[in-house]
Amino acid sequence: MRLSVLGFFCFFFAPSLCRVPSETHVKTEPEHASTPPRGWNSYDSFCWTISEEEFLQNAEIVSNRLKPHGYEYVVVDYLWYRRKVEGAYTDSLGFDVIDEWGRPIPDPGRWPSSKGGKGFSEVAKKVHGMGLKLGIHVMRGISLQSFNANTPILDTVKGSAYVDFGRQWRAKDIGVKERACAWMSHGFMSVNTKLEAGRAFLRSLYLQYAEWGVDFVKHDCVFGDDLDVEEITFVSEVLRKLDRPIIYSLSPGTSVTPAMAKEVSGLVNMYRITGDDWDTWRDVLSHFDITRDFSTAKMIGAKGLLGRSWPDLDMLPLGWLTDPGSNEGPHRTSNLNLDEQRTQITLWAMAKSPLMFGGDVRKLDETTYNLITNPTLLEINSFSLNNMEFPYITSRRRCRSEEKVLSQDLAEGGMLGIRALGLITCKDPKANGWSTKALDQDLEQICWKEKPESKFEEPPCLYKRKPLVASGVEMIYKKQYEGTLHLLESDGMELCLDASPRRRLTSKEFGGGSFSPCKWDANQMWELNGTGSLVNSYSGLCATVDLLKVDAGSNEIRSWIATGRRGEIYLAIFNLNPKKTVISTNIADIGKVFPWKNMKGASCKYHEIWSGKTGVTKQMISIAVEKHGCSLFVLTCD
Repeated sequence: MRLSVLGFFCFFFAPSLCRVPSETHVKTEPEHASTPPRGWNSYDSFCWTISEEEFLQNAEIVSNRLKPHGYEYVVVDYLWYRRKVEGAYTDSLGFDVIDEWGRPIPDPGRWPSSKGGKGFSEVAKKVHGMGLKLGIHVMRGISLQSFNANTPILDTVKGSAYVDFGRQWRAKDIGVKERACAWMSHGFMSVNTKLEAGRAFLRSLYLQYAEWGVDFVKHDCVFGDDLDVEEITFVSEVLRKLDRPIIYSLSPGTSVTPAMAKEVSGLVNMYRITGDDWDTWRDVLSHFDITRDFSTAKMIGAKGLLGRSWPDLDMLPLGWLTDPGSNEGPHRTSNLNLDEQRTQITLWAMAKSPLMFGGDVRKLDETTYNLITNPTLLEINSFSLNNMEFPYITSRRRCRSEEKVLSQDLAEGGMLGIRALGLITCKDPKANGWSTKALDQDLEQICWKEKPESKFEEPPCLYKRKPLVASGVEMIYKKQYEGTLHLLESDGMELCLDASPRRRLTSKEFGGGSFSPCKWDANQMWELNGTGSLVNSYSGLCATVDLLKVDAGSNEIRSWIATGRRGEIYLAIFNLNPKKTVISTNIADIGKVFPWKNMKGASCKYHEIWSGKTGVTKQMISIAVEKHGCSLFVLTCD
């Protein structure tokens, strides 16, 4: 076999970088999620309160105005089963509508077509009639309401109550109460997937969603700090066996790392890699480092459930919105200015994140519409290749007064030089950093072994104590958590370390490391292994201690690059500074990341999409970018 210089380089050193679309490749079956899914989600505009009428009104507009641009999913976000009455809110108990098998069903007050056991089937028919696909949000495991009611479990094979070992199994046999969702403790808990009865319950849930005609499932409180690999694995198996594909999405992604995601990316089609993204600049800023890390780890478009999987940066909070955790529907416009909105959607497109618009499309203004339907952004999002951060950019030196403003802006977050608990996969060698320190005969600490940066700083330590067994706890769970520890903030104080935060975090917030009153709760149970890893019983993740630093902002400017299917090059330049900045790059440096393109002396035609500027350059691109803004160049080079 004879190879050219280019072929030799690509074959032996960078096969992934040299990928090009193949026109002759034939697949026997359509690839599931072959491009990042695109659609509309109700959460940013309605939180949990949306009704059938409001949903279908939005769906009809999506069909007419956004479907021609590839927006095909319309997703009902969480708590569609909660009655909208006085006293009901995001973590209230006793307001959910469940069937005789303990499964959530739509609240008939808000979803009248669900009456008579129809679920979402009538809504699905209408959505499909619009040429769209229906998605719904679901939580982990089983609800506390079903657990308290001790409902029977449906055997989907027999169509009757699940019976095994001569007895009928119920919710309290499978629910793991001490593994309640950390940020919705009155809502849902894990089920014991080691029990066939637990698997039968999960199977009955997802088969019902399929029967309703659901095309997309957003599975919450099973990933990130709330990781439940067993439930994700089983749900993926159920979906794989269906006679039609359902997109499988995970949410949220607080504290997610590429190593953690690799454990589940092949089981799903999209997965969140941050906390909730809302319309603040700090939320946008928090996505730059994590997207770079996932690109470097080659996770973009990796193998997924029956096709591909995509790191998900969350919905686009643009247009007409509500507030996080609100009982009120859309009532305000996005807090991001136009430059910040352009920066957000450009990063989402370059990182090939799923694009889920979050605003109420009934009040979709022309500026927002033109932004989310920009043909260049959508082309990049669907069809670009070799997407990565581009490091070869420079900015003009700034005066001291501007640097002072930047320092103040970054310090406002209160994140400089703070040590905090982090959670990572236990397969990471970094997890093996804990040891025991005896203080006296009856008192021990568990300490992080890594040396502090300052000689005056003590290593982080926690006091250890065996969990106090709650009254009425079954022996099976006593045995399951035998050998675990409570970790206390200080000797004598009844505050124990929580692995996962007890409220839903936004993407700008760092997860883990909170303390709350000690109780029989897997989120507070830890096991120190002989390797020096500290394993949490709730998520199975391991604790580390990290020195938090301001991430993306400290670098002031960023850039991403990708190749197009017609040979073009896309170059995005981001100004994260609080002042207008001139940012430059040399054309020849593009060849450093795309070595098969000979950029030395190349002549490039360019088109900058936000300003409309066009021209030809042979040496350098240089442009003044507004505060928090971006430029996006399409380059065609000889």
